[in-house]
Amino acid sequence: MRLEIEETTALTFDDGSPVRAASAVAAFGDGWLVAQDDATHAAWLRPGSVTRVRVADPVDGLEVFSSAAGTKHLKPDFEAACAVPGGEVLLLGSGSTAARMRASLVGGDGFVAAGLRPVYLAVAAALGLREDQLNLEGACLVGDRLRWFQRGNPAAGAPTASVDIDAAALLAAVRGEKTPDDIGIADVRRYDLGTVGGVGLAVTDAVPIGDGRVLVSVAAEDTPNAVDDGPVVGSGVALLGADGEPPVFAALPTGDKVEGLAVREVTADGVRLLAVVDADDHETPSVRLGLRVHW
Repeated sequence: MRLEIEETTALTFDDGSPVRAASAVAAFGDGWLVAQDDATHAAWLRPGSVTRVRVADPVDGLEVFSSAAGTKHLKPDFEAACAVPGGEVLLLGSGSTAARMRASLVGGDGFVAAGLRPVYLAVAAALGLREDQLNLEGACLVGDRLRWFQRGNPAAGAPTASVDIDAAALLAAVRGEKTPDDIGIADVRRYDLGTVGGVGLAVTDAVPIGDGRVLVSVAAEDTPNAVDDGPVVGSGVALLGADGEPPVFAALPTGDKVEGLAVREVTADGVRLLAVVDADDHETPSVRLGLRVHW
């Protein structure tokens, strides 16, 4: 498997301000919805335009958050985006703090948000993790299940893993049609993705590519916990087979920390992807990559 970069574009809104901390991307309307993990708005990428879409209410009156302002602990931290039936996009918080155990279901006429703490705690229990080790950064639909990925951190004793959840039940909980207390967690999977420079590779997003296979973006980030950023020493994509085959890894030449993936086209010999990169600097525009994976 080989990975190449076909195009690179800095992401800015129509008013010239940067798209901050791009953390996930999914098909939305006639374009793509890019989550900003430190803001209450996402970026809607359409031909010739990038506009804001509200995905969460202000937190303590704030719309953006940062370490410099002392408000990082308030951010919604939406780290996963998944297009769901009906043209909506499901955004999921990382769960790395209690404030980040929320979801937002975004549609053409607005959004609905819900706290999902019981679901997050059930995922942590299924994975054998303490609550402070939880860091769910990727999700995708595999059939009628939402496969949700824990971004592992060997330094913190947290493995890279995933769980499956009934997608319809989770969406019902977000819409307020079902209590989140009784949503079952199933099919725990653990992955050994290897290391780069002695730092473990861990999943940052996931997309299904058919036949039960999932392609994941991975990064080796040297950080001691699920909250603080650290230097990224390597990155790329990994193919996870449907039947437990060993993952197949392809390195990204630039080593950028890809945080979001979406499928643009499946070809006979691979797949074209839209990827977004978080610069870990709220004053620097996030980057959009056109990637091509060759089998």
